[in-house]
Amino acid sequence: MSAAHKYHDDDKAKEFEDRVVSINRCSKVVKGGRNFSFSALVVVGNRKGTFGIGLGKANEVADAIRKGSEIARKNLIKVPMNKYTITHSVEASFGGGRVMMKPAAPGTGLIAGGGMRAVLDLAGIKDVLAKSLGSNNPVNVVKATVAAIQSLRSKDEILAKRGIQKIG
Repeated sequence: MSAAHKYHDDDKAKEFEDRVVSINRCSKVVKGGRNFSFSALVVVGNRKGTFGIGLGKANEVADAIRKGSEIARKNLIKVPMNKYTITHSVEASFGGGRVMMKPAAPGTGLIAGGGMRAVLDLAGIKDVLAKSLGSNNPVNVVKATVAAIQSLRSKDEILAKRGIQKIG
């Protein structure tokens, strides 16, 4: 690996912040006792409209977190935003997890809980009203939040779809 490439990776690593949403321990009973494995749900984001999620699995917690972080960095998602809030109200579900998000006035803050809060915070959304309605399983809540964000459309996208030229 060249020195320039290494520094580029370091810059990218500094740009994105990691947050572990949940760690799950799974055990398998074998002849000699129990074998434990771990899964870690990690969210990475730059607080400027880009984030990613990753679910890493390994026999050690640290390795699971590292794998989750790498997976999250490979699957980055851009968030359509209107200043520091989302563009419109949206509802989405994934498995048993159901989420609802509404844009909020400046200064409202991030009104969200659990896995949703981590995703929205690292995505850079500062003002939003959000509620987790279905399951409280962190994996399903985070994936439902991602589905909701992916269903958001910017004003320009909607105008282009309707065939209206942007004025100004």
